[in-house]
Amino acid sequence: MATPTEPAMGEAARAKDPFNYDYESLRLAGLILSIVMFVLGVLIALSKKFKCKKAEPSPPDPRSQAKTPTPAGSA
Repeated sequence: MATPTEPAMGEAARAKDPFNYDYESLRLAGLILSIVMFVLGVLIALSKKFKCKKAEPSPPDPRSQAKTPTPAGSA
């Protein structure tokens, strides 16, 4: 039942409304996309091809080898 303040909207007017979303299709597409992304993430994490490598220590600075440590309190 349409109230006097609301205009009666037919099917043609609803089809042209830019804010008329099909939430069921949107939810289904979002669910499928999230499942695919989750499975791909697990496969990448468990894959032997994409191993996490430990960072190698950087070579010592040659300038620091020339300096000799001074005892505490001396200048």
